[in-house]
Amino acid sequence: MTEWTTTPIDARILRGALELERTGRGVLPHRLPLAARAQFPDEYLARTEEQPSGVRLAFRTRATAVEVDVLPTKRAYQGTPPQPDGIYDLVVDGRPASQGTVPGGNLAVIDMATQKAVTTPGEPGTLRFAGLSAEAKDVEIWLPQVETTELIALRTDAPVEPVPDRGRPVWLHHGSSISHGSTAASPTSTWPAVAAARGGADLVNLGFGGNALLDPFTARAIRDTPADLVSIKIGINVANADAMRLRAFVPAVHGFLDTVREGHPDTPLLLVSPILCPIQEDTPGPLAPDFGASRLRFRAMGDPAEVATGRLTLSVIRDALAGIAARRAESDPHLHYLDGRALYGEADYAETPLPDEVHPAPETHRRIGERFAALVFEDENGAFARRSAGAGHR
Repeated sequence: MTEWTTTPIDARILRGALELERTGRGVLPHRLPLAARAQFPDEYLARTEEQPSGVRLAFRTRATAVEVDVLPTKRAYQGTPPQPDGIYDLVVDGRPASQGTVPGGNLAVIDMATQKAVTTPGEPGTLRFAGLSAEAKDVEIWLPQVETTELIALRTDAPVEPVPDRGRPVWLHHGSSISHGSTAASPTSTWPAVAAARGGADLVNLGFGGNALLDPFTARAIRDTPADLVSIKIGINVANADAMRLRAFVPAVHGFLDTVREGHPDTPLLLVSPILCPIQEDTPGPLAPDFGASRLRFRAMGDPAEVATGRLTLSVIRDALAGIAARRAESDPHLHYLDGRALYGEADYAETPLPDEVHPAPETHRRIGERFAALVFEDENGAFARRSAGAGHR
């Protein structure tokens, strides 16, 4: 009979979350702090920041079996079947080892037009990994990136201790659903997770599906979170939400960066523009879902003629971001700029189109992550080249 050791789930063994909320059962990881959550305008961002992209249990142990009791919240959109069960990735000593799912749990049915959800309560389940080596090892369990996951209990058949500091730089990244990994195959397959693994970085992923909108509370969260490397991938949500015009966009980006710099004055800071998205390159938003042909696709609803009056397209946004970066770099030697089309451009779209015209296919996430790592971490002139790692940690 297995003798289990139960270990409290707290910040010592949980990475990638900015805050843990104590619940009646256990803990709920948050990727934005309470002060930010108090300022959310609607439940869309509240639901999105709870989805634990990049959040993982991390511990050192000789255990051969691990169990985690969780209460997941699954998603369904009105008129469509529930999404598949979220995948948990097991990583041992930095290498993928296994995957698992937890059936059941709560079910949130979402109205895509309003983003409001009606949630039906469900029961917790247990994730189990067995047959692990009895040697001492670093274990990570990455939580499903788009499935809210309340952590209830961690059991192992040997004691657990926090992973020692391996000297990896902390990389904090903010972006849209593409960075969140909404269409990635698993939590370690999102493009930021792929890039972090290849770049030897410890990821904090503040990618928020539909909600990279230059919110001041997000800038303050980045400002107040210790990090060695910071990247901000901005633009596509501003365009597809039709959230602002060029006159408001440029000062908003400056203000966002000013706030980040208050907490990270010398940290390597990378500003990244949107990847290629043909439907929004020269057509303003908003976007509208289209369920024709039995699958979801998006359409841009704006009038290209209104670009002259300040409506935003991805082409306009890239030009604005490049100009902002060039001006700020004159007095900020640690600020860098990357055109997102270097990660996914016209040739990539011809080879691996965006299935819904906005989000990359699962295999494309890996391509984007590998290119980011090559350009930003590995190139000797890259923004996060190893010579700069650690420059901004506080």
